[in-house]
Amino acid sequence: VLKTIQVMEESPLFNAGKGAVFTNAGTNELDASFMDGKTLNAGAVAGVKDVKSPIELAIKIMTDSEHVMLSGEGASAFAKEKGLDIVNPSYFYTENRIQSLQKIINQEKTELDHNDKKANFYDPIIKDSKFGTVGCVALDKFGNIAAGTSTGGMTNKRWGRIGDAPIIGSGTYANNQTCAVSCTGSGEFFIRGNVAYDVSCLISYAGKSLTEACTEVVHKHLIALGGDGGLIAVNAQAEIAMVFNTEGMYRGYRHSQGDHFIGIYEN
Repeated sequence: VLKTIQVMEESPLFNAGKGAVFTNAGTNELDASFMDGKTLNAGAVAGVKDVKSPIELAIKIMTDSEHVMLSGEGASAFAKEKGLDIVNPSYFYTENRIQSLQKIINQEKTELDHNDKKANFYDPIIKDSKFGTVGCVALDKFGNIAAGTSTGGMTNKRWGRIGDAPIIGSGTYANNQTCAVSCTGSGEFFIRGNVAYDVSCLISYAGKSLTEACTEVVHKHLIALGGDGGLIAVNAQAEIAMVFNTEGMYRGYRHSQGDHFIGIYEN
């Protein structure tokens, strides 16, 4: 999970790490979380501006502190103490993202960077920016599962806004007995619906399959709240679900035996 998410954090194509979107103040505020399905231990970070790999910091918080979530300057201080890579905030600058911010400011509105409606895919400014929070769920050969999520949040966000990505149970959740989930979408609604944990609960309490649980949460519970987005999930039996209620969601999987899939739109 760490290595996969780091590849995307270091790419300017995704809304995480190097490609993170800009806040209203013209800064980048990064969030991430990780959960271990075997131990139910978790770590998360919110609003950091100078840590190269937020997902690495989230895991370090899990393994090297008694806490689950750290934020802002305190999280950065912890990262420095633990020897993580600290970068100048200018490292996160990309021209596409600053243009997207300027366009939104000009329109005097707030826009979700990862709203995958077709109208946005063909927007002349942001069509090539490969929107989206990044996440990974994984199953190892011992039957343990884990989930991680990393994001720059919402373009033009203000007042230290934090979405679902760093919140355990909302944007990320993992339990060997049920599933590992990573979410992307309209964060406020994922928080209100406790979406990642909701999937686990439907498996644990209602006896639903992984696909049934993910489908019910994304296409019923989330829509009923008014939210859009999607999620990726895996369970200890190697079943995979990648469900979304938007026009598209960048997604893929690879099995150890070589089976693989990559998708953008529903079909």
